[in-house]
Amino acid sequence: MDIVPADIERYAVAHTSSPTEALLALAEETERTLDAPQMMVGALEGRVLEMLVFATAPHRVLEIGTYSGYSSISMAPGLPEGGSIITCELSEQHAEVARRHIAAAGYSDRIEVLVGRAIDSLSDLSGPFDFVFIDADKGSYIDYYEAVLPKLSERGMIAADNTLWSGRVIDPSDQEADTLAIRAFNDHVAADDRVVNVMLTVRDGITLIRKRDATPS
Repeated sequence: MDIVPADIERYAVAHTSSPTEALLALAEETERTLDAPQMMVGALEGRVLEMLVFATAPHRVLEIGTYSGYSSISMAPGLPEGGSIITCELSEQHAEVARRHIAAAGYSDRIEVLVGRAIDSLSDLSGPFDFVFIDADKGSYIDYYEAVLPKLSERGMIAADNTLWSGRVIDPSDQEADTLAIRAFNDHVAADDRVVNVMLTVRDGITLIRKRDATPS
């Protein structure tokens, strides 16, 4: 199931600022050499992430799920002076591709790739983080959310990817593990009175989350 009709999606992409040459090269290699290239966020969502980072001006960004680095490289131009990104990746193969393209894009001084189980990396990282992007194994989404919420700065934001899961979240006949995990995460966030959230119908669904008690600075 396509969340947005394909012709509307193409129109939106055509009327969005084009990816940089560095991102185009990364996308080409990802699609040609890596398994599951659909995990890459792509041009439209990459620009959404850049805009969110630009608007929130986070000094510390945390990403859970690097894959080949497209989302990290997309976010980097939106960082304020002195801003940085820590991104967690399980696969050394994916991390190697990401590091190489991060260097080619000129962002090695702003993006650090940590290799290992993300939940272990999170236990070793101290907050606060101003922006967190969750895009990793779906079965651990609630664990990641609970691990990062206490590390979120007062004005911080979490963005969780794939929360509409190609529309399968509303198909009661779909009982696959990842679908059940995304449903459980969505229900968990919606019922959490510690936060305010909004689910966006961008690409595969992005849920934005902030602490309820955040106050204007």
